[in-house]
Amino acid sequence: MEEKIGHGFKLLISCPSGLSHSQIWDARVQQSSSLYNGTKFRYSGYNFDVGNNSKQQPHVSLHLGLTDYRTFMGTNLSPMWERFLVPSEDDCIQCQNTSSPLGNGAVVETSDKRILVLQRSNKVGEFPGYFVFPGDHPEVSYLMP
Repeated sequence: MEEKIGHGFKLLISCPSGLSHSQIWDARVQQSSSLYNGTKFRYSGYNFDVGNNSKQQPHVSLHLGLTDYRTFMGTNLSPMWERFLVPSEDDCIQCQNTSSPLGNGAVVETSDKRILVLQRSNKVGEFPGYFVFPGDHPEVSYLMP
């Protein structure tokens, strides 16, 4: 069920009413009413292009689709997450039925050689209270009309 969306993105999986395991999302929202079902970019592979001539620099192209936080909770964070995997050596094929939102992160070293970490809120759906490196998910709303 692939649908083309403006700016070259594809909707690779859409579950507007949730997956059959949507009770995971509902239970998490009851625990923390601050959860928000935001749209996220979904990682679905990459290409590494070394270039055809000496003037072209090598570059990496990411293949992105769209997903949302509810689908992530219903697939990747489901206690039955392994049921969504497809037998394959290729991670992109193996995880084609999971949400796999694209994230970014950084390791920040201070001038006195310390590493910056943040403590996640206890109101988030994934790893509440854990220490993490700074990062987040790119916002789709900034790039989509």
